[in-house]
Amino acid sequence: MALSSEFSLLHSELNDFLFAQIGAEESGAPLTVLSALTRLGTDPWAEGARLSDLPKGAAARALVPAIAMFPTAGRSAAEVTKLAERLAALLPQHAPRLAPHPAAGGGRLLRIGVPGLWLLALGLLLLLLTMGVHGLLSGQ
Repeated sequence: MALSSEFSLLHSELNDFLFAQIGAEESGAPLTVLSALTRLGTDPWAEGARLSDLPKGAAARALVPAIAMFPTAGRSAAEVTKLAERLAALLPQHAPRLAPHPAAGGGRLLRIGVPGLWLLALGLLLLLLTMGVHGLLSGQ
């Protein structure tokens, strides 16, 4: 069974970000964003998608605490911030989502789907037919 596109590592838009090196293990092996987020108990793809929805500056600020959890010999706060900015630049940029209007029921949109639309159309048709028959019977 083939993986769906969001789980395909070969064509993931998050690969540059997830496989970017943020340091080195004690053994000398590279420490990537993917392995760091996994160790922190975060789904790397979900976090990458969440960060992609943010402006680059906000994404960089959100990455700083995660990077700081993995101290590398002598890394200053300025170096952590610079690394976070470099990583944020690797994220794909998604179109900003519009916030729902406050009067739209607390941010929830009405979702009735195609079957619901058919039922609504059928109900309106029956209402119009009933009104037409009632008008004919009453002589209007």
